[in-house]
Amino acid sequence: MAWQVNLSDDVREITLYRPLPVYLHGYLVPFLAVYGAVCLGWWQVYGLTEHWEALLISLAAVAVLNILSVLSCVWSVHFRAFLTCKKVNSLDKAKILKVVPTPNNGFSELVPLVKQKHKVTREPLTWFMFQKTKYTLGSEGVFQPLQFPVNKTFRDYHTWQGYGEDSEVAAVRTTYGKNRLDVTLPEFWELFRERATAPFFVFQVFCVGLWCLDEYWYYSLFTLFMLITFEAILVKQQQRNMSEIRKMGSQPSQVQAYRGGKWQKISSEELLPGDLVSVGRPKDGLGVVTCDILLLRGSCIVDEAMLTGESVPQMKEPLDDSTPQLNLDLGRDSRLHVISGGTKVVQHSPPDRAGLRPSDGGCVGFVLRTGFNTSQRVTANNLETFVFILFLLVFAVSAATYVWVKGTEDPERNRYKLFLECTLILTSVVPPELPIELSLAVNTSLIALTKLGIYCTEPFRIPFGGKVDVCCFDKTGTLTSNDLVIKGIAGIESSSGGEEGVKHDLIPARESPFETQCVLATCHSLVLLEGDLVGDPLEKVALNAVDWNLSKGDAVTSRKGRRATLKTIHRFHFSSSLKRMSVITAFVPAQSSGHTHLVTVKGAPEILKEMFSSIPGDYDRLYSKLTRHGARVLALGYKYLNPSSPGVLSNIQRQGVERDLTFAGFLAISCPLKEESKTSISCLLESSHNVIMLTGDNPLTACHVAKELKIATRKTLVLTEVNEGVWHWQSVGGGTTATMETSPAELGKTFDLCLTGDAMAYVQNLDNGRTFDRLLPYITVFARVAPKQKETVVTSYRRLGYHTLMCGDGTNDVGALKHAHVGVALLSTVPLQKTTPTEGGAGRKSESATPTDPRLARRPLHPQSSRSSRTGAGAGQTPSSPAMRDKRLREMMKQMDEASLEPQLVRLGDASIASPFTSRHSSISCICHVIKQGRCTLVTTLQMFKILALNALILAYSQSVLFLDGIKFSDTQATMQGILLAGCFLFISRSKPLTTLSQIRPLPNIFNVYTILTVIGQFMVHFSCLMYLVQEATAEMPESDEEFVDLEKEFEQNELNSAVYLISIAMQISNFAVNYKGHPFMASLMENKPLLYSLLATTTVLFLLATGFMPELGVFLEISPFTDEFRRKLLVVLVADFLASYALDRILSFLLGHGKLKTPR
Repeated sequence: MAWQVNLSDDVREITLYRPLPVYLHGYLVPFLAVYGAVCLGWWQVYGLTEHWEALLISLAAVAVLNILSVLSCVWSVHFRAFLTCKKVNSLDKAKILKVVPTPNNGFSELVPLVKQKHKVTREPLTWFMFQKTKYTLGSEGVFQPLQFPVNKTFRDYHTWQGYGEDSEVAAVRTTYGKNRLDVTLPEFWELFRERATAPFFVFQVFCVGLWCLDEYWYYSLFTLFMLITFEAILVKQQQRNMSEIRKMGSQPSQVQAYRGGKWQKISSEELLPGDLVSVGRPKDGLGVVTCDILLLRGSCIVDEAMLTGESVPQMKEPLDDSTPQLNLDLGRDSRLHVISGGTKVVQHSPPDRAGLRPSDGGCVGFVLRTGFNTSQRVTANNLETFVFILFLLVFAVSAATYVWVKGTEDPERNRYKLFLECTLILTSVVPPELPIELSLAVNTSLIALTKLGIYCTEPFRIPFGGKVDVCCFDKTGTLTSNDLVIKGIAGIESSSGGEEGVKHDLIPARESPFETQCVLATCHSLVLLEGDLVGDPLEKVALNAVDWNLSKGDAVTSRKGRRATLKTIHRFHFSSSLKRMSVITAFVPAQSSGHTHLVTVKGAPEILKEMFSSIPGDYDRLYSKLTRHGARVLALGYKYLNPSSPGVLSNIQRQGVERDLTFAGFLAISCPLKEESKTSISCLLESSHNVIMLTGDNPLTACHVAKELKIATRKTLVLTEVNEGVWHWQSVGGGTTATMETSPAELGKTFDLCLTGDAMAYVQNLDNGRTFDRLLPYITVFARVAPKQKETVVTSYRRLGYHTLMCGDGTNDVGALKHAHVGVALLSTVPLQKTTPTEGGAGRKSESATPTDPRLARRPLHPQSSRSSRTGAGAGQTPSSPAMRDKRLREMMKQMDEASLEPQLVRLGDASIASPFTSRHSSISCICHVIKQGRCTLVTTLQMFKILALNALILAYSQSVLFLDGIKFSDTQATMQGILLAGCFLFISRSKPLTTLSQIRPLPNIFNVYTILTVIGQFMVHFSCLMYLVQEATAEMPESDEEFVDLEKEFEQNELNSAVYLISIAMQISNFAVNYKGHPFMASLMENKPLLYSLLATTTVLFLLATGFMPELGVFLEISPFTDEFRRKLLVVLVADFLASYALDRILSFLLGHGKLKTPR
């Protein structure tokens, strides 16, 4: 029966089983009975002396089915459960569970059901482990994932005093286990056995066995050696990768935990949910947090780059104790209060008031979750492969039927040999090289991407890069640079004079009023880390723009020295849902002895508009004008507080602070495009891709950037709510409107369309989402969208059949990156290295290399901006002096040299778990590299299928019609043919893509008109040439008096065998040369030197054999000498076969061989 499981994203259903004894397994007793029945039937019908072949064939057929049933238990969990277990309907009887996951969450497993007594309470426990997650049986009889203390009230966390007695710790450990991830390194033979039982490998070994029975010993052993060698190499590579992963795992460390009323050192593996621990920066700077921790006291700065790809260190603050009744919500609170496992603490500030304080000076944290979960990875989609094999099987069945019907006409013919030959024909449709070739093509691209600094954790996604229809890009930090430029302040009067009462459109930030400067100087989350400013680049630029310094203790001071020092009292952090941030500060005004408290607020103009006590009359016009010109705009506000006591400020609510504000102007920030953005986007548009933008920024700014990049080339309409519940399409510049009743197709013919997050939510609720599905293909820009909405856009594209690429650089893009066919995360810490000329002819790096100091490993160095970013103690230094600049340059060069010597290994942090692809460079030019390699791999795979299909069809004919005519190859000939063509098979998969993307798109799959017609057409050409040559060779041989050909006689050297052998080699050469695609997706045959030389070598051997110029070679390969007339016919047929195949394929390729972009636009 199917057992209930609590709501979970991972498990769909659970079925209860009881294992059967081995002798009752379905692959044992039933087959023993069948073996006995076959032997008994043969003895009853034929006796003990006749028709041994029939008995052996029958037993062999049953043995094959028996072996397949055993292997099916390895291949399929459902089959194993059916043959080795019995389904039960009671947990008391069950010992094994079959767990079926939800779609796209892994594979089904048979897992043991554990029943035990609690070590302390002696209560019965029933649980199982699935994908590293523990599921326990609850009181309601429902299995549910292990529950962690992640939804308690704030009061519960603050009043918790840790575990007391050892018995309490032991009870909790029984439930949660140890906090560790065991990466067991399998033995070589264990991994090899796993690969050796894979369906393709088993089939290949089966074919080798059949060839041995047909007396092709050398060829069979050569093929078996190649198969085993290749699999052994892959196993060793897998072991190396797993060993590398094992090294990546964080090693246990000593941590301070509060147990039994005192702080004590324990191993990190002993941590339990509910432990109070000390959190701080490790002394060596290398350690990572080993579990999820809720920060209760003290603050930290953490590096989350390994988890999200976000390069900017994040500030974590203690849980607010002003709302004790509120429950913890990880979706809302984790960004600010939770330190996730796998991150690094780069700086911490210990608690500064009375209370629980760790003895090592760290912060106090509450352990929320321990243990580790696995992430599911995509693998090769074999559906096309199997359907393609079924297509070839039709021809093989026809050939095998012909052999059996014609072969049984001779009553004396050995039925065993005939059956063997029919089986060989059927197996010939799956070439032994198929899985090897597919893996080689992917591995070649994988290595090439790694050399470009692009790491892939899911290699079989690479061919999807060649199928991409829609390229989705985040804007900020992806298309635009993080090197922000403050354009100025709009909507206020200048403090430096000017015509009184006139509000300038844009004034420098340093000339703005005192309160405006206070907003820019205090409303931020910046911190000092070893003398350097760390935090949001926008906030760093704003602080420098007003010429203020940040010092220790969250105090800011004007560099001019004539302004008061402001100290941050309380901070309400920025929230993507609220779209604003506010800070409470205190300062002592001039000629005053008391403190003045100032609230500073910044946020989206449309959000803060309702919070101002009054606004300028041109509020909307002004900020709309700025955004239309591509500026990122933030509204600024402030108000003075008069608290009755300092304690009131610590308990004040956000809602009470963010109201009745005074307007302090608009901050206009320019986000310049990255240097490579225009070139890369232009390249994608010209190579037949749809490009769209997904951003959380203002729609007017997003549309401006889209126009700069030529993503939008026509007038852009934005879906806007004109009245409550009434939505119209309005142009960015005004003047054009359209109603919702206008069809998307009609709008898409004339305009580019922009959809905001609010508009997207509205459209999704119309007509059960069908309106959104019709509109989606016509949208060019998505603005003000939340992270979940980005994910929805990508999944909707996939649902509608579009192959989607997503490129982003931060936490907001994680969901979209994971769900795209090709997700590429940019790590902005390692920019592209470029040398620019300077005065005196010396070169300098425009952007720095990765720092080698582990404490700064995720923070980019900007030598040119170091002066402006240094504050506090470092403010008096002169890093721009020649001596300091030269020293810094030498350090950078040394770091680059050391980095260039490191092996190209994917280490922890190289590939963010947010995405299948991770680029170590911040440039989107990596997208072009991924698509180039994707197209190259896709085309290589498709041409490989064509070549192997032609070889299989020719082989099926050769083993049927020609076999009945007594034509066969010697063992030496078969082995030499395999050796000559092995290089061709190897080097055809090692093609390199061209440096530019073509406008022509490759065909996306195997089944298309071009592939089917060219395979059938080339086969007919080869078939015609082969038939003609067989007829001519037969005429050259003396006539035979035998009515039936003796199929069991040894290989006999003659003109017919030799001619067929030579044309079979020629046809395979033709298959490689004709079906190699080359331009416009990858290097041409003339540029692929290894493949070219392999084909030339094989062609040379063929030429020498066909012309007889080297008789010794002919004797070695057992080639009969030909007459001059037949030799001329042979050479003409070989040339005609190649030319006809080439002409046919090129004509079909010109007419039908190009893919089409899936788009309604």
